[in-house]
Amino acid sequence: MPLPTTILITYGYFLVFGWVFLEQIGLPLPATPVLLAAGALSATEHMSFAAALAAGALACMVADTSWFLFGRRFGHVVLRILCKFSLEPTTCVRRTHESFGKRGAYTLLFAKFVPGLSVVAPPVAGQTGMSIGRFLIFDSAGSIVWVGALLLAGRLFGDMLHRDPTLLDWADRFGGILLLLGILGFLGYRVYRKQTYMKKLRTDRIEPEALKGMLDAGEPVYIVDLRHPLELVPDPFTLPGAHHLSPDSLAARSGEIPLDRDIILYCTCPSEATAAKTAMSLHRLGIERVRPLRGGYDEWKRLGFPLDAFVPSVHTIN
Repeated sequence: MPLPTTILITYGYFLVFGWVFLEQIGLPLPATPVLLAAGALSATEHMSFAAALAAGALACMVADTSWFLFGRRFGHVVLRILCKFSLEPTTCVRRTHESFGKRGAYTLLFAKFVPGLSVVAPPVAGQTGMSIGRFLIFDSAGSIVWVGALLLAGRLFGDMLHRDPTLLDWADRFGGILLLLGILGFLGYRVYRKQTYMKKLRTDRIEPEALKGMLDAGEPVYIVDLRHPLELVPDPFTLPGAHHLSPDSLAARSGEIPLDRDIILYCTCPSEATAAKTAMSLHRLGIERVRPLRGGYDEWKRLGFPLDAFVPSVHTIN
């Protein structure tokens, strides 16, 4: 019997609960292999499918409810902390706000299947003022569907082993190695993606003090606020003279962007992820003088630099 299977049988539902919980609080530890293995073991009656489902879903609910309450209390500060540890910074906050803007609580039904959305969805739900009762209904349903789908996939593999016992020899010999390689490959790919964006970001970004000096000197700059409208609800201010546009609408209106000045992009993502990604999109369209603001809106505000009250315009994306 391979070592990972032995550990799972020995610690059973505690391992399922603990591993799923660690993934759902934001640690880069994929729970998929553990749930698949638990599902396979349910076919041999070494584990109960229903008990494994309950353990996994409960772990999701404990982690998600905690982040929901933190999101309600501390807003985008919690999102910054979560995304600092996320290996999907380019999809972290922006995709979640867009999904909630379009689908509301229904986002929680599929969030766990989307990288970068799973951990951030609960605090965004709290930040947007969703009632805890509505959150618990939709989040519990989404948790059961996600855990159940992975357990069922593992169960089908376990049934195959029953029908063809020779597969068990292959699984015993290579199962542990494949599990380890799968986890390492998953982590390696996401680290590579994050480092690619970070390298580009460090080259182009502008310091808040430098931008403040440009504004004080009356130099022409074109400042773009890339935050989702939901992010402006608790803090309705922008940098002086900023245009509030979504990344997609900015690219679509690239012909209107002035080419004789610096284009300053800012967001509230850790490491200016949305701003960096948008800058690269504009570069591909031939717009060269694009610079993400280091630290984004939060750093500008922390330094006590001037802000304008947000006034919705015809260009605001709802």
